[in-house]
Amino acid sequence: MSDSTPFIDISPTLRLLGTAHVATASVEAVREQIESYQPKIVGVELCQTRHDALVEGRRLDKEGLRRVIKEGKAPMVLMQAMLSAEQRRMGLNEGQEPGAELLAAVETAKSAGLEVALVDRDIQVTMRRAWKKMKWRERFRLLFSLFADDEEEEEIIDLDDLLSDSDLLSSMMEELKEFSPGAGEALIDERDQYIAEKIMQSKTEEKMLVVVGAGHLKGIERALTPYSPLAEERMEEISTVPKKGVIGKTLPFAIPLIVMGLVGFALYNNDDVDIVKMLTVWTLFNAVFAAIGCILARGHPLAILTAALASPITSLNPALAAGWFAGYVQLRISEPTAEDLQLFLKGTSIGGFWSNRAGRVLLVTALTNLGSMLGAWFAAAGFIGGGIT
Repeated sequence: MSDSTPFIDISPTLRLLGTAHVATASVEAVREQIESYQPKIVGVELCQTRHDALVEGRRLDKEGLRRVIKEGKAPMVLMQAMLSAEQRRMGLNEGQEPGAELLAAVETAKSAGLEVALVDRDIQVTMRRAWKKMKWRERFRLLFSLFADDEEEEEIIDLDDLLSDSDLLSSMMEELKEFSPGAGEALIDERDQYIAEKIMQSKTEEKMLVVVGAGHLKGIERALTPYSPLAEERMEEISTVPKKGVIGKTLPFAIPLIVMGLVGFALYNNDDVDIVKMLTVWTLFNAVFAAIGCILARGHPLAILTAALASPITSLNPALAAGWFAGYVQLRISEPTAEDLQLFLKGTSIGGFWSNRAGRVLLVTALTNLGSMLGAWFAAAGFIGGGIT
């Protein structure tokens, strides 16, 4: 076993093994630790969704892609893929699939007749909490990073140094928190607490080996030494997606209400308002911005046309989004192959999102929605400012 693969003994019957999710050494370390430590329970940093995807070889299917578009989850899936791409950019790719060591832990444990405990929070809850905790400027920075030069020199980090150097791991975690404190809390701190609690819920008097990403070792150790059960209210809070506040619930209705209210007010007061001009400007702002978003995503010409036609209408209906229609057209015209769907979440470079047909569908959906939203805001601002009458 690689001496650099870190583990922490919390107690004589509980060991945490830190791994790199795309490292060959971590796969070997998992197998050797199970053989040498001889646990009765093997905990893995997986939720049921990710477990099923790894065990059954599923990543993303066509029906799942349609659901992502319809449910407005394209930005979250893109964020998940970007995190995987960042691992690759740092030189952590050794030919292994992300999560290969977790799959090795599951398979080795089952073949030995050991109990497997899934100790991570559901991936959808994690990504939705991270997205909701990000500020708007952080979301824009994340989306704009898609257009950064992807040809920059890779920051190669030696795997042994990464796994053995806690300061290096801590600095990488801190970089994420500096970029977005809210997302960092959801992706790191909350999961450390959640995983620690799930470990203790699964723990018996028998030996337990828990396989987690090396970056979570210190946080989980802090939560377990000494262990104090997490308050039920806190566990419920970090296990669910935050509910929208009053502003979040009313914001989607604000723009259509403002636009229709201004038109109605002008007509009621017999003001000299050029309704045709207002509708023309509204249509142009929405259509042009949505089309630009779709163009930036390198959408098919028909997807771009769909974005332009749909945006002026969907901006007045909070239940609809222009990106849904443009993304669906892109999906039908340039349908992803099984290989595209399997490769997308494997952590290719961010620039590879455009060359991957599944990635392009998600980009078309997300960037069209972003453009449509900006177009509606600018048009409404013009109406309120009185510059368009």
